[in-house]
Formats: sequence, structure tokens, C-alpha cells
Amino acid sequence: MIKFYQLPNCSTCRKAVKYLETQGVSFEPIHIVEHTPTVSEFQKIIKDTNVDVDLLFNKQGTKFKELNLKDTLADKSIEEKLALLASDGMLVKRPLAVNGGKITLGFKEEDYEATWL
Repeated sequence: MIKFYQLPNCSTCRKAVKYLETQGVSFEPIHIVEHTPTVSEFQKIIKDTNVDVDLLFNKQGTKFKELNLKDTLADKSIEEKLALLASDGMLVKRPLAVNGGKITLGFKEEDYEATWL
């Protein structure tokens, strides 16, 4: 089943939920701030999906900007990046949908169609 990390009041997350429900796709909704993936969960996601760790960051988010990560992220080790992601769900690109080797970040209908249908 798809693990669907979201922020319930996020409009993009709501669009993705509506799309999955309309298509009859089962998923497990997880509040990304209340249940942020741990470092080991992020490591498993990266291992299983081959996603670049930098793509997991919400680069448009307030928290990303507050921490000045635009200028410093490239200099951080993968361990530092994973620790940052696990420290605050607001740093994670959402919705984050993952199931085994499949992943989508954000919501684009064509990506969801190609990945989850």
C-alpha cells in the first residue's frame, strides 16, 4: 500500500488525495509533521527508489528558506541532509507518496497516472 505523507491543509496534498480516491487507489495517509519519517525510513526510501536526497526537500517552503538551505544544502553530507529531513516534516517535499520502489514527490496528475495507476 502507498504510504502517503501529507499535510492535511496543504492544497496540493488535497488535490493528490482527491485524485487517488477518484481513481480508486488505496493509500495510507500520514501527517508529515506529526509522523515525520525517521533517518532510517528516509534511508530505506532512498535505497528502494533511488531518489536523490536533495529532491526530498521542500525547496519552496518557509522552513527551507529560514534555514538558508538554498546556499548551504550542497555543502552538507548525506547524513546531515537526512537528519534535517527527519527533524522537521515541513522540510519534506509533499505530498511524498512511496510504495516499494515507486515514489512521487509533489503532485502532477501525469506522474500519478504513470506511477500509481
